[in-house]
Amino acid sequence: MTMPDRFLPWQRQNWEHLCSYIAQKRIPQALLITGNKGLGKQQLADQFAAALLCAAPKDNGVACGLCNSCLLVNAETHPDFIRIQPDEPGKDIAIGQIRSLITRLTLKPQFEAYRVVTINPADKMNNAAANAFLKCLEEPTERTLIILITEKPAKLPATIISRCQKLAIATPDKETTVAWLAETLRCDAAANKTLYGNVSLAQGAPLLALDYANDETLASRNECFNAWIAIAKQLKSPVIIADDWHKLPASPLIFWITSWVIDLTKCFYRAKAENLYNPDLSGQLQELSRRLELKGLYKLYDLLLAARQRLDTQINKQLLFEEILIQWHELNRSK
Repeated sequence: MTMPDRFLPWQRQNWEHLCSYIAQKRIPQALLITGNKGLGKQQLADQFAAALLCAAPKDNGVACGLCNSCLLVNAETHPDFIRIQPDEPGKDIAIGQIRSLITRLTLKPQFEAYRVVTINPADKMNNAAANAFLKCLEEPTERTLIILITEKPAKLPATIISRCQKLAIATPDKETTVAWLAETLRCDAAANKTLYGNVSLAQGAPLLALDYANDETLASRNECFNAWIAIAKQLKSPVIIADDWHKLPASPLIFWITSWVIDLTKCFYRAKAENLYNPDLSGQLQELSRRLELKGLYKLYDLLLAARQRLDTQINKQLLFEEILIQWHELNRSK
């Protein structure tokens, strides 16, 4: 982990709030950091952890990066900085991991500063792990801060939430995100139309928009949208497209389809392009909206909401996309 030398611009107030804990010498026992994906929750937690472990923080509260503790943090070998996360992406945080944490916390921190534990995503603790973790909050150990990070706080037990200080990271306005993205990518925002497309696709989340810009997610979305349009025009089979789509990451794809349906509904009521999730697709969406029944769109939207709930289960993704695309095909065939 390389420590950031400054806070992200949209986290200024969040960082000042965290620094106030240090200034007042009132470090909480547990801190819950929430916010949408792509806002830098883990980065903020790491930055605060490094500041607490640092021997000589800078005037703005950021860790110096030069002391022995900072060097250990950068090398990911600091004994008082503990990370808990799923062993594999998409898996739960198991009770064994929490029991191991409890055992470690019975010992004193090895350095004179604080010990920091980050758990991300905290909502991935299964029931047994969450129940075991509650013991850490009920019987806190000295000079220890536990930081829980999640974009889904509603999935955490109320008994855990009630024992944490809360810090919510808000999504910045579009202008802030575009300006930061243009500066980071060293490009002219006014001349780079894909910049705005990535920001819209990321729902304003700067780090997610940056990922999209670097991995050509926008191009992938456009390819899927073209297939979606081809089904609407009866040019491609929904079953064949579903066979292609089940190989793609399901969560973002379901979100894209949902955003297209929401935009079609907005277009039905003549919304301006800048008020759409996908302003760069407004021309095709406006044309489509004139051919569709609102009742059918609402029915498809309900199916998509149900599909999002089913993504965390052992679902057959190909059958899921077949169901969605066949309904979309039928909705357009009646026109």
